[in-house]
Amino acid sequence: MVRVTRKPAANGATLDVSMRTLSLLRAALAATTLFCAGFAVLPDAHARQVTDLAGRVVTVPDHPKRVLLGEGRFVFAMTLLDKKDPVARVVGWQGELKQQDPYSWNQLVTHYPKAADVPLIGKTSEASVSPEKIVSLAPDVAVFSLSGHGPGRNNPMIAALQDAGIPIVFIDFRQHPVQNTVPSMRILGQALDRQAEAEAYIAFYEARLARVRKMVNPVPQAQRPRVFVEMLAGVWPACCHTTGNGSFGDLLEAAGGVNVAAPVLPGAIGDVSLEFLLDAKPDVYIATGSRSEPGRPGLLVGPGAAAHVSARSLTALLARDGIRDLGAVTQHRAYGIWHAFYNSPYNVAAIEAMAKWFYPERAAALKPQDTLDTLYRQFLDVDNAGTYWTAPAGSSDASAPSIR
Repeated sequence: MVRVTRKPAANGATLDVSMRTLSLLRAALAATTLFCAGFAVLPDAHARQVTDLAGRVVTVPDHPKRVLLGEGRFVFAMTLLDKKDPVARVVGWQGELKQQDPYSWNQLVTHYPKAADVPLIGKTSEASVSPEKIVSLAPDVAVFSLSGHGPGRNNPMIAALQDAGIPIVFIDFRQHPVQNTVPSMRILGQALDRQAEAEAYIAFYEARLARVRKMVNPVPQAQRPRVFVEMLAGVWPACCHTTGNGSFGDLLEAAGGVNVAAPVLPGAIGDVSLEFLLDAKPDVYIATGSRSEPGRPGLLVGPGAAAHVSARSLTALLARDGIRDLGAVTQHRAYGIWHAFYNSPYNVAAIEAMAKWFYPERAAALKPQDTLDTLYRQFLDVDNAGTYWTAPAGSSDASAPSIR
């Protein structure tokens, strides 16, 4: 294999774009008709232009029937747009959802069994993605994230895929979720011919977010609680994987908290030491999770998770060395929340839940469970049985949002 480009990935892996890959893709572009996996991809007489979050003007078919998702978790957004069957048009996706969020995966395949048969373009990282596989699936449009588990905007395979005639639009629910959820949903609505569905959800989202902002904006910065979020608590070998400027950090700041890790982490995610956490003395500690690993504790929350299981999993996490000594833990201001909120358009429910934790009196009127119930009832075609946030087992903390 002759390598023409080697580019470091965000997770430290190396991305290779081979001469064979580029030749394959460019040959596909040169053909008048591209035949892949038994399908003929023909130029669409009717097309539209969409400006994506990378600032690119992309021409997409007016009624795309074959959609490729750069991340499996984009199915959360697809469910808002294709309520009856969010996987009907999906011809391929990244494989991280099943491995990293088993509760969500089980909910998905239970309601939409065809999800189990959707071809994978990779495993859990952008380095694992096969551009040849993407071309073979002949998508009408591919949806990628600015950064994340799938190919980002700087991945060298993007240009080759575009040369092969595959329209690619970039969205973002992960890097800056509060800023980019609304434009991302609007881009998806335009690109996938679901403008009305996208605008309906945008109106719901903006109304809920405005309610939180009205409540927290008057609070002076010096009076806001200092918060630490441990991302995928217990799953990583050591404390502490956390959020900096972006990702879950944006959500906690929208809820009126001060992210204690932001000054030392310039990016959206990163790691700090346990010593840093103990020195930071946060007022509130939040663990995120969706799974556990063999021999390690982990927060078990998400669709289908039983409330008592979630509460006990958080209790185990809070008993770890160092964590149990935090003032936030001893003063009963420690909580757990579904990790996937950080990369989902449903994040407004998480913002409400955290605001209620941060300001139990000021935010008394917020009802995050009602928001989640309304989201599922009005926009989705699945039930929301499960546990999306929790307090420790046996907690009587009234500031924790009701589970059901």
